[in-house]
Amino acid sequence: MTETVNLWQSFLRLKIITDYDLSRTETAIFLAKFPNENTVKTNKEVADAAEAEENSDIPSDPENVRRQMWTIYNERFCLKENQESFLGCHSQKSRDKDAAVLNCLKPQYLNWLSSQRSAFSTDDRTPAISDNPFIPHAGKVDDPQLFFGRDREIRKVFDFLNNNDSVVLIGEEGIGKSSMLSAICQQAENLLFSPRKPIYLDFNRVRDNDDFYTALCEEVGIPKSYGSRLYRNLKNHRLLLAIDNIEKMTREGFTREVRDNLRSLAEGQKAPLKLIVAASSTLKTLFNDGQDVSSSPLETICQPENIKPWDEATARDFIQARLARTSVRFTEEEISQLLQLSGGHPRRLMQLCYQNYARYMEDVK
Repeated sequence: MTETVNLWQSFLRLKIITDYDLSRTETAIFLAKFPNENTVKTNKEVADAAEAEENSDIPSDPENVRRQMWTIYNERFCLKENQESFLGCHSQKSRDKDAAVLNCLKPQYLNWLSSQRSAFSTDDRTPAISDNPFIPHAGKVDDPQLFFGRDREIRKVFDFLNNNDSVVLIGEEGIGKSSMLSAICQQAENLLFSPRKPIYLDFNRVRDNDDFYTALCEEVGIPKSYGSRLYRNLKNHRLLLAIDNIEKMTREGFTREVRDNLRSLAEGQKAPLKLIVAASSTLKTLFNDGQDVSSSPLETICQPENIKPWDEATARDFIQARLARTSVRFTEEEISQLLQLSGGHPRRLMQLCYQNYARYMEDVK
């Protein structure tokens, strides 16, 4: 297949099929009907090719192909009469409709091709069509422009913090806890009633008790210290300590002593620390320091906020927001499948959308 054919089919997918919301079967038939900008295949040719290639998306009966094309012309395109591209095509005979549509497509294709080639050469902030907007598809989102969909949860976290509580974000891997921690640190200056300097520590990079105290003191800018000396050095500081992956504190080298110290530093209205921690399960489950809940130090001072998958409306808004500055529009069928496969789980949805967008780009490249 030549580069021209590839680009033509990409134009049909990205512009026509998305604009008119063709179904999967209609898409397959339309692409087969107009394989390039100079060719229109008959309904029989489309059906015969589908049968030979065992393409289950296209009917092998020419009459069924004709019916699908009738639906495209008389229902899909008719609903868009305000768009100049196919105005009146539904009122012509079948063979004339095919030729009329191709004649309408050609100038649109040239305009689209010109716009895409310009996009590849620009250095402005508008992404070229090849730039996949579904990034990062793994790991923490720390760019506030890319963070999405947790406004309610963040408001609740700041309600807790402003009521003098510490908070634990509880949720499964990839649900967005690390991204939330980053967003909370970035928004603390504006949303905390009593100012606190945010400090972020990722326990994936902290080996043991001693390493934790070293990292904390370095971030604050005080001499390395422990126990009562640490408290004295922190006494005049007001910090929001964000701890990511706190479940790593269950590893050998960490003891209850560090959790007791954290609790003592975070208790009281004038406490040096307020904590916002991310955990894969409840703190009592992670740190089963005794049978009584009162013997689990962090559990008693951290209000839980359970981080759940996005609901359907939020997931849809996310997809549309990421696609808004591109020429791509996923079909309703694609979006429904993405929602079903991801279950609203942000990382899974991001990865699936990334893959779906990449399929649109294969021919353009």
